[in-house]
Amino acid sequence: MRFFSSQTPVLLLCRAALAFSWVYQGAVPKIACQSRGEIELLGHIIPLYQWVCEAVFWMGIAEILFGLLLFVASRAWVFWLNIIVLSGLLLFVALFEPAMFALPFNPLTLNVSLIALSLVALLELKKLKRLYT
Repeated sequence: MRFFSSQTPVLLLCRAALAFSWVYQGAVPKIACQSRGEIELLGHIIPLYQWVCEAVFWMGIAEILFGLLLFVASRAWVFWLNIIVLSGLLLFVALFEPAMFALPFNPLTLNVSLIALSLVALLELKKLKRLYT
């Protein structure tokens, strides 16, 4: 419980929102429902449909674990990694499925929002570090 009491409310909110997003994106469109869009995106780099479905499942597991890590990690590198991964995913979509950027609730709006939350979390971590040093 000490971990949560040493965090600012803003940092806890950022952690919770980021964790929820990663856990949901891993569990629902990749594991529970195996979204056709997820399969099509990965199909650009994996040739066999069965392998794509398997990869999507394991990506879902990885996203859930990463979401949990974002919630509990107390180091800035986790938020920097999140920014790098989200930027890479945006680049991947831009290269292989740029039409997705015209959809409602598209990867651009989602990823930019999550990157902004990561930047807010980094600012809060910096503020905490100044308080305790």
